[in-house]
Amino acid sequence: MLITFNPFRTIGIPNVTYIKPENMFKEIDKIKNAEYILFPEYWQVNSLVYGLKKKIFPDISTYQLGHNKIETTRALWATFPKNTPYTQILSRDHVDIETIEEEFGYPLVAKEIKNSMGRGVFLIKNRQELEEYIDKNSILYIQEKLPIDRDLRIVYVGNKVIGSYWRIAKEGEFHNNIAKGASYDYDNIPLEAIELVKTVATTLDINHAGFDIAVVDNNFYILEYNVMFGNEGLRNMGIKVEEYIYEYISKDFNNPNNPNTPKYFKVS
Repeated sequence: MLITFNPFRTIGIPNVTYIKPENMFKEIDKIKNAEYILFPEYWQVNSLVYGLKKKIFPDISTYQLGHNKIETTRALWATFPKNTPYTQILSRDHVDIETIEEEFGYPLVAKEIKNSMGRGVFLIKNRQELEEYIDKNSILYIQEKLPIDRDLRIVYVGNKVIGSYWRIAKEGEFHNNIAKGASYDYDNIPLEAIELVKTVATTLDINHAGFDIAVVDNNFYILEYNVMFGNEGLRNMGIKVEEYIYEYISKDFNNPNNPNTPKYFKVS
């Protein structure tokens, strides 16, 4: 039996039982008997993996490293520093505005540490805007402004890249997010960017993420990755993410010598 806590991301996967996240402990016996748990919320992950020893998708490293921009960036600093834009993570209580101005200049990029679809990402053009950002955020995430009007969204599911496309900002706009009015372009995807995403995902044990990659002078920078990425760009390509999820989790149970292999996982 498969259990999902997010029915919208598992439409099309067979033999899935939906349980509302808030009913987790009421339905604990079903969860204990499940072969796989799909798309738990972050607060459920430790109990499922460390308490109940359940297999989850996305896996725990994907959740933990993608939980917020700080976790993602520190992991990238440790493993792929040359592919990470210059970034400072600071406490509001110990911030020095003049030092930020000297290091980054204006404009600079400031982000909320937990957000997606372009929300919580700000182009800061002067000290007043920087002070307003600092007043609203106890942890500051300050990043250099790269000279780009587009970025790449490269989607990695299971153990492969399943789709990629450019996201092009409206003329004169800062955000490249589709939710902010950007457009798609599916042509001329650099193979080097795809190879970078494969390497990063394999190194960090990420199995479900949308990577945002900036290209500057033939250098590739990982802006961030989102565990719960939007699927519209993939749907336009005829790609169904749930098919790749099912293919991936099926391999865990496709061992004919494994007596626990449910019949609906066996593939020829």
